[in-house]
Amino acid sequence: MKEWCRLEAFLEAIDRKLRSPVLLSFVIGGTNLGSQLIKIQFQKSRRCYVPRRNMRKPLLSKELSMKALNPSPSSAASKMNAEGSSQIYSLASTTELSCAQVERLRSVLNEQVEIHGRGNFPTLSVRLHDLIVRVRDSLRAASIGPKHVKMNGGAASYVVATEEFAYSDLDLIFPMSFEGEDSFEKVRIAVFDALVQLMPDSTNKEKISADTLKDIYIRKMVKVSDGDRWSLFSLHNDFGRCIELKFVDRMRRQFEFSVDSFQITLDVLLDRPDHPKPIVTAESMFGDINKALQHLNERLIDTRRPEEIRGGGLLKYCHLLTRGYKAARPNKCRLFERYMCSRFFIDFPDVNSQEVKLRAYLDNHFGTQDQAKYEYLLLLYRVISESTVCLMSHERRQTLAMVDRLAYQLSVNMYYHQSCMGGFCGHTPRQTLLYLPPNASYWIPVV
Repeated sequence: MKEWCRLEAFLEAIDRKLRSPVLLSFVIGGTNLGSQLIKIQFQKSRRCYVPRRNMRKPLLSKELSMKALNPSPSSAASKMNAEGSSQIYSLASTTELSCAQVERLRSVLNEQVEIHGRGNFPTLSVRLHDLIVRVRDSLRAASIGPKHVKMNGGAASYVVATEEFAYSDLDLIFPMSFEGEDSFEKVRIAVFDALVQLMPDSTNKEKISADTLKDIYIRKMVKVSDGDRWSLFSLHNDFGRCIELKFVDRMRRQFEFSVDSFQITLDVLLDRPDHPKPIVTAESMFGDINKALQHLNERLIDTRRPEEIRGGGLLKYCHLLTRGYKAARPNKCRLFERYMCSRFFIDFPDVNSQEVKLRAYLDNHFGTQDQAKYEYLLLLYRVISESTVCLMSHERRQTLAMVDRLAYQLSVNMYYHQSCMGGFCGHTPRQTLLYLPPNASYWIPVV
Protein backbone atom coordinates (compact mmCIF):
# COMPACT_ATOMS: atom_id res chain seq x y z
CA MET A 1 0.00 0.00 0.00
CA LYS A 2 2.84 2.38 0.81
CA GLU A 3 4.45 1.68 -2.57
CA TRP A 4 1.19 2.46 -4.37
CA CYS A 5 0.80 5.73 -2.44
CA ARG A 6 4.31 6.72 -3.41
CA LEU A 7 3.44 5.83 -7.00
CA GLU A 8 0.42 8.13 -6.96
CA ALA A 9 2.52 10.97 -5.57
CA PHE A 10 5.07 10.37 -8.34
CA LEU A 11 2.32 10.45 -10.97
CA GLU A 12 1.03 13.77 -9.66
CA ALA A 13 4.53 15.19 -10.01
CA ILE A 14 4.70 13.91 -13.59
CA ASP A 15 1.31 15.44 -14.37
CA ARG A 16 2.51 18.84 -13.21
CA LYS A 17 5.47 18.60 -15.55
CA LEU A 18 3.72 17.11 -18.57
CA ARG A 19 0.56 18.79 -19.84
CA SER A 20 -0.17 16.35 -22.65
CA PRO A 21 -1.36 12.71 -22.83
CA VAL A 22 1.54 10.36 -22.28
CA LEU A 23 2.06 6.62 -22.00
CA LEU A 24 4.58 5.62 -19.38
CA SER A 25 5.89 2.10 -18.81
CA PHE A 26 8.35 1.25 -16.11
CA VAL A 27 9.20 -1.49 -13.64
CA ILE A 28 8.61 -1.06 -9.94
CA GLY A 29 10.29 -3.42 -7.52
CA GLY A 30 9.23 -3.83 -3.94
CA THR A 31 8.72 -6.36 -1.24
CA ASN A 32 4.94 -6.14 -1.46
CA LEU A 33 4.38 -5.56 -5.19
CA GLY A 34 7.36 -7.54 -6.50
CA SER A 35 8.89 -6.87 -9.90
CA GLN A 36 5.87 -5.96 -11.92
CA LEU A 37 5.28 -3.92 -15.02
CA ILE A 38 2.98 -1.03 -14.28
CA LYS A 39 1.49 0.52 -17.33
CA ILE A 40 -0.15 3.80 -16.68
CA GLN A 41 -1.87 5.83 -19.28
CA PHE A 42 -2.93 9.37 -18.52
CA GLN A 43 -6.07 10.10 -20.42
CA LYS A 44 -6.64 13.80 -20.04
CA SER A 45 -10.10 15.05 -20.92
CA ARG A 46 -11.75 17.89 -18.94
CA ARG A 47 -9.58 17.32 -15.91
CA CYS A 48 -10.26 13.56 -15.85
CA TYR A 49 -7.28 11.33 -15.06
CA VAL A 50 -7.63 7.57 -15.57
CA PRO A 51 -4.66 5.45 -14.48
CA ARG A 52 -4.73 1.78 -15.51
CA ARG A 53 -2.79 -1.02 -13.88
CA ASN A 54 -1.96 -4.27 -15.71
CA MET A 55 0.26 -6.90 -14.11
CA ARG A 56 2.65 -8.72 -16.45
CA LYS A 57 6.08 -10.29 -16.29
CA PRO A 58 9.04 -7.94 -16.35
CA LEU A 59 10.53 -7.18 -19.77
CA LEU A 60 14.00 -6.28 -20.84
CA SER A 61 14.76 -2.58 -21.05
CA LYS A 62 14.86 -2.66 -24.88
CA GLU A 63 11.55 -4.50 -25.11
CA LEU A 64 10.15 -2.11 -22.52
CA SER A 65 11.01 0.98 -24.55
CA MET A 66 9.63 -0.58 -27.76
CA LYS A 67 6.39 -1.46 -25.99
CA ALA A 68 6.06 2.07 -24.71
CA LEU A 69 6.64 3.67 -28.12
CA ASN A 70 4.77 1.14 -30.31
CA PRO A 71 1.95 -0.54 -28.41
CA SER A 72 0.35 -3.35 -30.38
CA PRO A 73 -3.31 -3.11 -31.49
CA SER A 74 -4.22 -6.20 -29.51
CA SER A 75 -2.84 -4.73 -26.31
CA ALA A 76 -4.71 -1.49 -26.96
CA ALA A 77 -7.95 -3.42 -27.49
CA SER A 78 -7.41 -5.42 -24.32
CA LYS A 79 -6.89 -2.19 -22.42
CA MET A 80 -10.20 -0.86 -23.71
CA ASN A 81 -12.01 -4.07 -22.75
CA ALA A 82 -10.49 -4.10 -19.29
CA GLU A 83 -11.37 -0.47 -18.63
CA GLY A 84 -14.47 -1.35 -16.63
CA SER A 85 -12.57 -3.69 -14.34
CA SER A 86 -9.49 -1.51 -13.92
CA GLN A 87 -8.99 0.74 -10.96
CA ILE A 88 -10.18 4.21 -12.05
CA TYR A 89 -9.54 7.55 -10.41
CA SER A 90 -11.63 10.38 -11.91
CA LEU A 91 -11.88 14.00 -10.92
CA ALA A 92 -15.36 15.20 -11.89
CA SER A 93 -15.48 18.93 -12.53
CA THR A 94 -19.25 19.30 -13.02
CA THR A 95 -22.39 18.42 -11.12
CA GLU A 96 -26.12 19.08 -11.26
CA LEU A 97 -27.70 21.37 -8.70
CA SER A 98 -30.18 19.87 -6.27
CA CYS A 99 -33.72 21.22 -5.93
CA ALA A 100 -32.76 23.25 -2.86
CA GLN A 101 -29.78 24.75 -4.67
CA VAL A 102 -31.94 25.62 -7.69
CA GLU A 103 -34.40 27.44 -5.44
CA ARG A 104 -31.54 29.34 -3.85
CA LEU A 105 -30.33 30.27 -7.33
CA ARG A 106 -33.82 31.52 -8.19
CA SER A 107 -33.77 33.74 -5.10
CA VAL A 108 -30.44 35.23 -6.18
CA LEU A 109 -31.73 35.92 -9.70
CA ASN A 110 -34.90 37.53 -8.30
CA GLU A 111 -32.94 39.80 -5.97
CA GLN A 112 -33.15 43.54 -6.55
CA VAL A 113 -29.68 44.91 -7.25
CA GLU A 114 -28.74 48.58 -7.21
CA ILE A 115 -26.35 50.40 -9.51
CA HIS A 116 -25.56 53.71 -7.87
CA GLY A 117 -24.89 56.76 -10.00
CA ARG A 118 -22.51 59.55 -9.15
CA GLY A 119 -23.72 63.09 -8.64
CA ASN A 120 -27.41 63.73 -9.28
CA PHE A 121 -27.93 60.73 -11.53
CA PRO A 122 -30.54 58.23 -10.34
CA THR A 123 -29.86 54.84 -8.79
CA LEU A 124 -30.77 51.99 -11.13
CA SER A 125 -32.72 49.36 -9.20
CA VAL A 126 -33.39 46.24 -11.23
CA ARG A 127 -33.94 42.54 -10.76
CA LEU A 128 -30.74 40.62 -11.45
CA HIS A 129 -32.57 38.34 -13.89
CA ASP A 130 -33.76 41.35 -15.92
CA LEU A 131 -30.28 42.89 -15.96
CA ILE A 132 -28.73 39.70 -17.36
CA VAL A 133 -31.43 39.35 -20.02
CA ARG A 134 -31.04 42.97 -21.13
CA VAL A 135 -27.28 42.64 -21.49
CA ARG A 136 -27.65 39.37 -23.39
CA ASP A 137 -30.28 40.86 -25.72
CA SER A 138 -28.05 43.88 -26.40
CA LEU A 139 -25.18 41.57 -27.31
CA ARG A 140 -27.40 39.55 -29.63
CA ALA A 141 -28.64 42.74 -31.29
CA ALA A 142 -24.99 43.62 -31.99
CA SER A 143 -24.45 40.16 -33.59
CA ILE A 144 -22.04 39.06 -30.85
CA GLY A 145 -24.39 36.95 -28.76
CA PRO A 146 -22.80 34.94 -25.94
CA LYS A 147 -22.60 31.16 -26.02
CA HIS A 148 -23.84 30.90 -22.44
CA VAL A 149 -24.32 33.03 -19.35
CA LYS A 150 -22.63 31.84 -16.16
CA MET A 151 -22.63 33.00 -12.56
CA ASN A 152 -19.32 33.13 -10.72
CA GLY A 153 -17.86 34.58 -7.55
CA GLY A 154 -19.43 34.78 -4.11
CA ALA A 155 -22.98 34.41 -5.42
CA ALA A 156 -22.18 31.08 -7.11
CA SER A 157 -20.45 29.85 -3.94
CA TYR A 158 -23.51 30.90 -1.94
CA VAL A 159 -25.77 28.81 -4.21
CA VAL A 160 -23.78 25.57 -4.01
CA ALA A 161 -22.80 25.83 -0.32
CA THR A 162 -24.49 23.72 2.34
CA GLU A 163 -25.09 26.67 4.67
CA GLU A 164 -26.10 30.19 3.74
CA PHE A 165 -23.65 33.05 4.22
CA ALA A 166 -23.35 36.69 3.26
CA TYR A 167 -21.62 37.42 -0.04
CA SER A 168 -20.59 40.70 -1.63
CA ASP A 169 -19.22 39.91 -5.08
CA LEU A 170 -21.50 38.86 -7.94
CA ASP A 171 -19.70 37.99 -11.17
CA LEU A 172 -21.43 37.19 -14.46
CA ILE A 173 -19.48 35.54 -17.28
CA PHE A 174 -20.51 35.77 -20.93
CA PRO A 175 -18.40 33.30 -22.96
CA MET A 176 -18.19 34.59 -26.53
CA SER A 177 -15.94 34.90 -29.55
CA PHE A 178 -13.91 38.08 -30.16
CA GLU A 179 -13.26 37.95 -33.90
CA GLY A 180 -11.41 41.27 -33.98
CA GLU A 181 -10.65 44.46 -32.09
CA ASP A 182 -14.04 45.88 -33.05
CA SER A 183 -15.67 43.15 -30.93
CA PHE A 184 -14.47 44.90 -27.77
CA GLU A 185 -16.12 48.12 -28.91
CA LYS A 186 -19.36 46.27 -29.73
CA VAL A 187 -19.40 44.79 -26.23
CA ARG A 188 -18.86 48.22 -24.68
CA ILE A 189 -21.70 49.77 -26.68
CA ALA A 190 -24.01 46.84 -25.84
CA VAL A 191 -23.36 47.22 -22.09
CA PHE A 192 -24.00 50.96 -22.22
CA ASP A 193 -27.20 50.44 -24.23
CA ALA A 194 -28.46 48.03 -21.57
CA LEU A 195 -27.75 50.60 -18.84
CA VAL A 196 -29.59 53.32 -20.78
CA GLN A 197 -32.63 51.05 -21.08
CA LEU A 198 -32.64 50.63 -17.29
CA MET A 199 -32.78 54.38 -16.62
CA PRO A 200 -36.15 55.95 -15.64
CA ASP A 201 -38.49 57.07 -18.41
CA SER A 202 -38.22 60.68 -17.21
CA THR A 203 -34.53 60.73 -18.19
CA ASN A 204 -33.58 62.31 -21.49
CA LYS A 205 -31.75 59.25 -22.78
CA GLU A 206 -30.82 60.77 -26.13
CA LYS A 207 -28.42 63.24 -24.52
CA ILE A 208 -26.54 60.59 -22.51
CA SER A 209 -23.32 59.52 -24.20
CA ALA A 210 -21.17 56.46 -23.58
CA ASP A 211 -18.47 58.56 -21.90
CA THR A 212 -21.07 59.99 -19.53
CA LEU A 213 -22.30 56.54 -18.55
CA LYS A 214 -18.73 55.36 -18.01
CA ASP A 215 -18.13 58.11 -15.46
CA ILE A 216 -21.50 57.68 -13.73
CA TYR A 217 -22.27 53.97 -13.37
CA ILE A 218 -19.02 52.13 -14.18
CA ARG A 219 -16.53 51.68 -11.37
CA LYS A 220 -13.91 49.82 -13.39
CA MET A 221 -13.30 48.82 -17.01
CA VAL A 222 -10.66 46.29 -18.08
CA LYS A 223 -9.65 45.16 -21.55
CA VAL A 224 -7.16 42.31 -22.08
CA SER A 225 -6.09 41.38 -25.61
CA ASP A 226 -2.52 40.09 -25.10
CA GLY A 227 -2.64 36.28 -24.99
CA ASP A 228 -5.92 36.22 -23.11
CA ARG A 229 -8.91 38.00 -24.68
CA TRP A 230 -11.58 39.31 -22.35
CA SER A 231 -13.12 42.50 -21.02
CA LEU A 232 -14.70 43.44 -17.70
CA PHE A 233 -17.21 46.06 -16.55
CA SER A 234 -17.69 46.61 -12.81
CA LEU A 235 -20.98 48.37 -12.01
CA HIS A 236 -20.83 50.88 -9.17
CA ASN A 237 -22.40 50.16 -5.78
CA ASP A 238 -21.80 52.30 -2.69
CA PHE A 239 -22.17 49.36 -0.29
CA GLY A 240 -19.61 47.05 -1.87
CA ARG A 241 -22.11 44.74 -3.63
CA CYS A 242 -20.63 45.38 -7.06
CA ILE A 243 -21.72 43.45 -10.14
CA GLU A 244 -18.97 42.46 -12.55
CA LEU A 245 -19.75 41.62 -16.16
CA LYS A 246 -17.00 39.54 -17.80
CA PHE A 247 -16.99 38.91 -21.54
CA VAL A 248 -14.52 36.10 -22.14
CA ASP A 249 -13.03 34.68 -25.30
CA ARG A 250 -9.86 33.23 -23.72
CA MET A 251 -8.87 33.32 -20.07
CA ARG A 252 -6.19 30.94 -18.84
CA ARG A 253 -6.83 31.47 -15.14
CA GLN A 254 -10.52 31.71 -14.21
CA PHE A 255 -10.31 31.30 -10.43
CA GLU A 256 -8.16 32.28 -7.48
CA PHE A 257 -9.08 29.71 -4.81
CA SER A 258 -11.12 26.53 -4.77
CA VAL A 259 -13.96 28.20 -2.83
CA ASP A 260 -14.55 30.77 -5.59
CA SER A 261 -13.99 28.46 -8.57
CA PHE A 262 -17.66 27.62 -9.19
CA GLN A 263 -19.44 28.59 -12.41
CA ILE A 264 -23.20 28.00 -12.74
CA THR A 265 -24.79 27.98 -16.20
CA LEU A 266 -27.92 30.15 -16.12
CA ASP A 267 -29.40 29.68 -19.60
CA VAL A 268 -32.20 27.34 -18.52
CA LEU A 269 -33.53 29.72 -15.86
CA LEU A 270 -33.06 32.77 -18.09
CA ASP A 271 -35.07 31.26 -20.94
CA ARG A 272 -37.71 29.57 -18.79
CA PRO A 273 -37.86 31.16 -15.31
CA ASP A 274 -40.94 29.12 -14.36
CA HIS A 275 -39.48 25.75 -15.38
CA PRO A 276 -40.69 23.24 -12.74
CA LYS A 277 -37.61 21.00 -12.75
CA PRO A 278 -34.74 22.68 -14.56
CA ILE A 279 -31.43 20.88 -14.98
CA VAL A 280 -28.78 23.38 -13.92
CA THR A 281 -25.11 22.43 -13.98
CA ALA A 282 -22.29 23.82 -11.88
CA GLU A 283 -18.62 23.50 -12.77
CA SER A 284 -15.51 23.96 -10.66
CA MET A 285 -12.55 25.45 -12.50
CA PHE A 286 -10.42 24.09 -9.64
CA GLY A 287 -10.84 20.65 -11.21
CA ASP A 288 -12.32 18.38 -8.55
CA ILE A 289 -15.74 19.79 -7.70
CA ASN A 290 -16.19 17.46 -4.73
CA LYS A 291 -12.95 18.68 -3.20
CA ALA A 292 -13.92 22.29 -3.92
CA LEU A 293 -17.31 21.79 -2.24
CA GLN A 294 -15.58 20.24 0.77
CA HIS A 295 -13.31 23.28 1.05
CA LEU A 296 -16.30 25.62 0.76
CA ASN A 297 -18.41 23.87 3.39
CA GLU A 298 -15.50 23.39 5.80
CA ARG A 299 -14.17 26.93 5.17
CA LEU A 300 -10.76 25.83 3.90
CA ILE A 301 -8.36 27.75 1.66
CA ASP A 302 -6.62 25.94 -1.19
CA THR A 303 -5.40 26.84 -4.65
CA ARG A 304 -3.07 25.71 -7.39
CA ARG A 305 -0.10 27.64 -8.70
CA PRO A 306 -0.82 30.98 -7.00
CA GLU A 307 2.03 32.55 -8.97
CA GLU A 308 -0.27 32.42 -12.04
CA ILE A 309 -2.95 34.60 -10.42
CA ARG A 310 -3.05 38.31 -11.17
CA GLY A 311 -1.83 39.89 -7.94
CA GLY A 312 -1.08 36.43 -6.56
CA GLY A 313 -4.49 36.24 -4.89
CA LEU A 314 -2.93 37.95 -1.86
CA LEU A 315 -5.80 40.35 -1.17
CA LYS A 316 -8.46 37.65 -1.56
CA TYR A 317 -6.44 35.28 0.64
CA CYS A 318 -6.35 37.80 3.50
CA HIS A 319 -10.07 38.45 2.98
CA LEU A 320 -10.81 34.74 3.43
CA LEU A 321 -8.71 34.68 6.60
CA THR A 322 -10.72 37.55 8.10
CA ARG A 323 -13.90 35.57 7.38
CA GLY A 324 -12.65 32.62 9.44
CA TYR A 325 -11.25 30.40 6.67
CA LYS A 326 -8.21 28.23 7.38
CA ALA A 327 -5.55 26.67 5.19
CA ALA A 328 -6.50 23.25 3.80
CA ARG A 329 -2.81 22.30 3.83
CA PRO A 330 -1.17 24.08 6.79
CA ASN A 331 2.27 22.74 5.88
CA LYS A 332 2.03 24.56 2.52
CA CYS A 333 0.57 27.77 3.94
CA ARG A 334 3.78 29.75 4.30
CA LEU A 335 5.01 28.65 0.86
CA PHE A 336 1.75 29.80 -0.74
CA GLU A 337 1.98 33.14 1.06
CA ARG A 338 5.47 33.70 -0.35
CA TYR A 339 4.26 32.96 -3.88
CA MET A 340 1.30 35.32 -3.39
CA CYS A 341 3.43 38.16 -2.08
CA SER A 342 6.00 37.72 -4.85
CA ARG A 343 3.38 37.83 -7.62
CA PHE A 344 1.59 40.79 -5.98
CA PHE A 345 4.75 42.88 -5.92
CA ILE A 346 5.57 41.88 -9.50
CA ASP A 347 2.18 43.12 -10.73
CA PHE A 348 2.20 46.20 -8.46
CA PRO A 349 5.87 47.16 -8.10
CA ASP A 350 5.57 50.65 -6.56
CA VAL A 351 3.79 51.86 -3.44
CA ASN A 352 1.37 54.10 -5.34
CA SER A 353 -0.02 51.27 -7.49
CA GLN A 354 -0.22 49.05 -4.40
CA GLU A 355 -2.26 51.67 -2.54
CA VAL A 356 -4.61 52.22 -5.49
CA LYS A 357 -5.23 48.47 -5.77
CA LEU A 358 -5.72 48.07 -2.02
CA ARG A 359 -8.14 51.00 -1.74
CA ALA A 360 -10.17 49.70 -4.68
CA TYR A 361 -10.37 46.23 -3.11
CA LEU A 362 -11.53 47.67 0.21
CA ASP A 363 -14.23 49.76 -1.47
CA ASN A 364 -15.44 46.89 -3.67
CA HIS A 365 -15.66 44.24 -0.94
CA PHE A 366 -16.23 46.06 2.36
CA GLY A 367 -18.24 49.15 1.43
CA THR A 368 -18.65 51.30 4.54
CA GLN A 369 -17.63 48.62 7.08
CA ASP A 370 -14.68 50.43 8.64
CA GLN A 371 -14.16 47.87 11.40
CA ALA A 372 -13.90 45.02 8.87
CA LYS A 373 -11.49 47.10 6.78
CA TYR A 374 -9.34 47.78 9.83
CA GLU A 375 -9.11 44.10 10.80
CA TYR A 376 -8.34 43.20 7.19
CA LEU A 377 -5.46 45.69 7.02
CA LEU A 378 -3.96 44.37 10.25
CA LEU A 379 -3.97 40.84 8.87
CA LEU A 380 -2.55 41.99 5.52
CA TYR A 381 0.24 43.77 7.40
CA ARG A 382 1.14 40.54 9.22
CA VAL A 383 1.18 38.43 6.03
CA ILE A 384 3.36 40.91 4.15
CA SER A 385 5.69 41.29 7.12
CA GLU A 386 6.18 37.55 7.61
CA SER A 387 6.09 36.17 4.04
CA THR A 388 7.68 38.77 1.77
CA VAL A 389 11.05 37.57 0.48
CA CYS A 390 11.28 39.30 -2.91
CA LEU A 391 11.63 42.95 -1.84
CA MET A 392 14.54 45.01 -0.66
CA SER A 393 14.29 45.98 3.00
CA HIS A 394 13.45 49.62 2.28
CA GLU A 395 10.75 48.63 -0.27
CA ARG A 396 9.19 46.30 2.26
CA ARG A 397 9.20 49.05 4.89
CA GLN A 398 7.49 51.44 2.47
CA THR A 399 4.70 48.96 1.75
CA LEU A 400 4.19 48.19 5.44
CA ALA A 401 4.14 51.91 6.24
CA MET A 402 1.44 52.43 3.60
CA VAL A 403 -0.74 49.64 5.04
CA ASP A 404 -0.18 50.96 8.57
CA ARG A 405 -1.16 54.48 7.47
CA LEU A 406 -4.43 53.26 5.96
CA ALA A 407 -5.22 51.31 9.13
CA TYR A 408 -4.49 54.39 11.26
CA GLN A 409 -6.81 56.53 9.13
CA LEU A 410 -9.59 53.99 9.57
CA SER A 411 -9.06 53.87 13.34
CA VAL A 412 -9.37 57.68 13.52
CA ASN A 413 -12.57 57.58 11.45
CA MET A 414 -14.05 54.87 13.67
CA TYR A 415 -13.22 56.83 16.83
CA TYR A 416 -14.80 59.98 15.41
CA HIS A 417 -18.01 58.18 14.35
CA GLN A 418 -18.32 56.47 17.73
CA SER A 419 -17.91 59.84 19.45
CA CYS A 420 -20.57 61.43 17.26
CA MET A 421 -23.21 58.72 17.71
CA GLY A 422 -26.46 60.01 19.15
CA GLY A 423 -26.47 63.32 17.28
CA PHE A 424 -23.76 65.13 19.24
CA CYS A 425 -20.01 65.11 18.90
CA GLY A 426 -17.96 63.83 21.81
CA HIS A 427 -15.34 66.55 21.56
CA THR A 428 -16.77 69.97 20.74
CA PRO A 429 -14.10 72.31 19.36
CA ARG A 430 -13.34 75.15 21.77
CA GLN A 431 -13.82 78.65 20.38
CA THR A 432 -11.29 81.28 21.46
CA LEU A 433 -11.35 85.02 20.70
CA LEU A 434 -7.85 86.36 20.05
CA TYR A 435 -6.68 90.00 20.10
CA LEU A 436 -3.58 91.39 18.39
CA PRO A 437 -2.42 94.63 20.10
CA PRO A 438 -0.59 97.31 18.09
CA ASN A 439 3.10 96.64 17.54
CA ALA A 440 2.67 93.15 19.08
CA SER A 441 4.23 90.01 17.63
CA TYR A 442 1.71 87.51 19.04
CA TRP A 443 -2.03 87.08 19.65
CA ILE A 444 -3.55 87.48 23.12
CA PRO A 445 -6.50 85.19 24.02
CA VAL A 446 -9.46 87.25 25.29
CA VAL A 447 -12.27 84.69 25.73
